[in-house]
Amino acid sequence: MLALARHLPRLAARLPWASLGDWPTPVERVELDGRAVWVKREGASSPRYGGNKIRTLEAWLGHARDQGAHRIWAIGAYGSNHVIATALHAPAGLEVGAIVFPQPASPWAIENCGAILGAGIPIVRLRSVAELPLAALRVARRDRGSVVMAPGGATTVGTFGAVAAALELTEQIEAGALPPPRRIVLPVGSTCTTAGLVAGLLLAHAIGAWRWPLPLVHGVRVTPWPVTSRLVVAELAYRTLARAAALGGPRVAVTRAELLRRFVVDGRELGPGYGWITPRARAAIAALPAPRLDGVYSAKAAAALRRLHRAGVGPLLFWATKSEALLPPPPIDRLRAAPAKIVAWLGRG
Repeated sequence: MLALARHLPRLAARLPWASLGDWPTPVERVELDGRAVWVKREGASSPRYGGNKIRTLEAWLGHARDQGAHRIWAIGAYGSNHVIATALHAPAGLEVGAIVFPQPASPWAIENCGAILGAGIPIVRLRSVAELPLAALRVARRDRGSVVMAPGGATTVGTFGAVAAALELTEQIEAGALPPPRRIVLPVGSTCTTAGLVAGLLLAHAIGAWRWPLPLVHGVRVTPWPVTSRLVVAELAYRTLARAAALGGPRVAVTRAELLRRFVVDGRELGPGYGWITPRARAAIAALPAPRLDGVYSAKAAAALRRLHRAGVGPLLFWATKSEALLPPPPIDRLRAAPAKIVAWLGRG
C-alpha cells in the first residue's frame, strides 16, 4: 500500500486497507547455474507468516472491516497458503473460517494444514473441489454478515495488493536494487498476483513511473486449466484496471486482446497436477536453496526460471511467493477437535 499511496494517492485513499506486511520486500541478486538472476523475496513480508498472500489480504481484510463483517471465510486446499495467512493475520474483532478441500500430501501442505488446525478456526471440509461453488454459497447464506473470499482472494478486491507491488518494484529499480527485468517469473495458481502485476505494471507505465520497456509477466501454472486460463487472467487484469479508473486512478486504454500480449501462462511445469511435486521442481529447490521454495507453488516457478535462464532470457526477476517463516505443528487438543479425515490426511489420526 505504501508505494500505491505515493504514486496514486487519490486511488489509495479510496481503497479500504489493513496494514500487515513489512514493505518493501527485499530484492536480491542470486547466482543460478553460474549466472545472475534477481529474486523478489515476498516470503519476507512478515516474520509471522509471509508470502504473496499478505498483499492480497491487506486489501481483503480492509474490505471486510469496511463492510462491517464479523467473519471472513478463506477458501483453499488442505494446505492452503491463503487460508493459513488469513487465520494468522486477521485483526482482532474479525473472526476467520475456512472452506477446504483435499490435495496431495507434501511436507509444505502438511505444515500449513497443521497450522490451520492449530489456529482453531471453524472448518468446512469438502470431499472435493467440485463441491466448492455450492458450499461457498451455503456458507454465505448461513453466516450472514460474513465475507466469503474467492479462492486465493482472486477478485478486483485482492488484485490491488499486487498492483501496489508493481509500483514498489518500480521504486526498487530506480534505487538500483536490480536492472529492469525482461521477464517476471512467478507461480500462477488463483491468478490474483499475476493479474494484479499485469495491471500494476500498466498503471505504473501510464503515470510515467515505469520508464523502461514493460516486462513480460511469466506465470507458471500450478493449478490446471481452466482456473489458470489466459482468458481468466486477462479478464481479471482488465477489470482491475477498470476499477482503478473508477476509483480515481488513470484510465489505461487497453483491450483484453492487448492484455494477452503482456503475460504468458507456462504449463510445462505442472506435472501430474496441483500439489504434485515434480523432479524439475526438486532440482530447482537444490539449485536455488534461498529463499525458501515449496514444491506446490514456488519450486515449479523456479524450474521454469532455470529453463528460461539456460535459454539466455534475461534479466530475469523471480517472484518468490513462499513464506520464509516455519510454522509449528498443532497442539494435541486442536487435533482432537479437528475433522477426522483431515487429521488422518496429516498422518496423525
